[in-house]
Amino acid sequence: MPIFDAILLARIQFAFTISAHIIFPATSIGLAGFLAVLEAMWLRTGDAVYKQMYFFWSKIFAIAFGMGVVSGVVMAYEFGANWAGFSRIAGPITGVLLTYEVMTAFFLEAGFLGVMLFGWEKVGARGHFFATLMVATGTLVSTFWILASNSFMQTPQGFAMENGQLVPIDWWKVIFNPSFPYRLAHMTIAAYIVAAFLVVACSAYHLLAGRRDLAVKRSFSMALWILLMLVPIQMIVGDAHGLNTRQYQPAKIAAIEGLWETERGGTSLNLVGFPDMQEEQTKHAVKVPHLGSLILTHSWDGEIRGLKSFPPQDRPYSPILFWTFRIMVGLGLLMLLLSLAALALRRGGRIYETRWFQRWALYMGPTGLLALLAGWVTTEVGRQPWTIYGVLRTADSASPLDAQQVGTSLLTFVVVYFLVFGLGIYYILKLMKKGPGSETQSSVQTAAHPALVNNPLYRPEDPIDR
Repeated sequence: MPIFDAILLARIQFAFTISAHIIFPATSIGLAGFLAVLEAMWLRTGDAVYKQMYFFWSKIFAIAFGMGVVSGVVMAYEFGANWAGFSRIAGPITGVLLTYEVMTAFFLEAGFLGVMLFGWEKVGARGHFFATLMVATGTLVSTFWILASNSFMQTPQGFAMENGQLVPIDWWKVIFNPSFPYRLAHMTIAAYIVAAFLVVACSAYHLLAGRRDLAVKRSFSMALWILLMLVPIQMIVGDAHGLNTRQYQPAKIAAIEGLWETERGGTSLNLVGFPDMQEEQTKHAVKVPHLGSLILTHSWDGEIRGLKSFPPQDRPYSPILFWTFRIMVGLGLLMLLLSLAALALRRGGRIYETRWFQRWALYMGPTGLLALLAGWVTTEVGRQPWTIYGVLRTADSASPLDAQQVGTSLLTFVVVYFLVFGLGIYYILKLMKKGPGSETQSSVQTAAHPALVNNPLYRPEDPIDR
């Protein structure tokens, strides 16, 4: 088989476009929830700083939402162009689920988005808050249907094969398939973590620049509290998701762990190593005895099937999975450490003045997105060589195209995506550089900390006409 055959190029193209796409819905899902909290706090307290923060982050949300919609349209094109076999066979199920997403979530979001962004002078405060809640709810409904479709591809049930097509026989089982609750929770929490880290990094940048106004400090503090709450929960959900994956996709777990032999009486954990698919071993592995059993079975001597117990043609590509999973977990541990460090600094009242911590928080800004992408790569590559696990192979899902046709469209997507979405990301970063409170002055002003009076980096917020 050529190195770059049509199927591999189609997979690379879909991986590229969906990776570029997922960062925008994840950002908009998380920011929508954050905006709802900010507006609720403004209504409850009357503090204009919360409204100030809302105005700023609603701009970032609007750009991410728009780019998410545009990049999502490409998915439908690719299903028809590159994956006609999948669309023909699985369309009666996945097509319906995606239609539900459009008719519920997208219509809900689109219907209230205009009110949320431009309706401050048109509707009352409570009416506007209702619009914000509906947009935030719409993002979660969208997540529900997208994850229902994708989870069905991971752990399919509730269907029958008739005339070469998957036909639903129990929609409840189709939607609430075995992996769906875990994957829905994992993705939703991940989106909130993504948004929280963007808020933390933006705020840290302005704290390092010397700003100490309430809009910046509150953004920093609120996002860190969110991370302290969500990161441990995400770890618990991730552990439950791993147990579910071991039950329904054991080959994926074996590939993630770089485990080739089924070890009796307790499975070691490969902390690091280099899986080799040809030699069927993980080279230079650093093992911890029984730790694999403790993590993946919650028992000292739990048994985990090795990759050699699966036919070679059914094995996921371990070298990718092994490291993307460890990137995700490693970043998660750094997130937890950052959250705990923030808690410790709060006790001494040093969270806004500790520059090493603020630099750390700034550098951690992209980690939410990096962990999200690493997790999705783990999930999707781990499903291979199946498009629908155990039912439909990837090789049978592709369109009858040659490598040149797919390669041309791939190159076109790469150029267009870097141009269009690169400009969008640049504009988001430019807005974040201005920071919350840069356009309107809060009615509540903070006094400069005595230690900052002679600090050349400190600059009080410039007064701006309201």
